[in-house]
Amino acid sequence: MKYPQELKYLSTDEWVKVEDGIATIGITDYAQDALSDVVYVEFEIDPDDEVSAGDSIGTIESVKAAAEVHFPVSGTVLEVNEEVVDTPEILNQEPYEGGWLVKVQVSDESELDALMDAAAYEAYCQDR
Repeated sequence: MKYPQELKYLSTDEWVKVEDGIATIGITDYAQDALSDVVYVEFEIDPDDEVSAGDSIGTIESVKAAAEVHFPVSGTVLEVNEEVVDTPEILNQEPYEGGWLVKVQVSDESELDALMDAAAYEAYCQDR
C-alpha cells in the first residue's frame, strides 16, 4: 500500500490534500484495495453546495461491497470529478491522481488538525 506523505487521512479511508485553501478529496489505496473492482460511483453533491466535515460525498460500489464516502473538511464544493462516474475503475488504478472525487474551498483549515498523517494512517491500517 502507498500513503503519500503530503496527504491527510481519515479513519474512514478518505484522503485530503489542501493547496491554497482548496481541498482535493479521494479514497485511499487501502480503500480501493479493500473494495476490489469499483464498478459504480454516485455523487450526492453538486458544485456550489455548502458541506460540513462528515457529510456524505456519495457512494462507491464494487463487485464486493458498497461504501459511503465522507468529506474530511467543511467548505463549498468547487468541482466534482465526473470522470470517475464515467470510468469508475480509475479509482482502482489511480486513487491519488486521476481518481480524486471532489474539490472544496475549505472554510476552516483547523479541521485538518484532527486528521491522520501518513505514518499514523499506515499504522492504523496495519492494526485492522
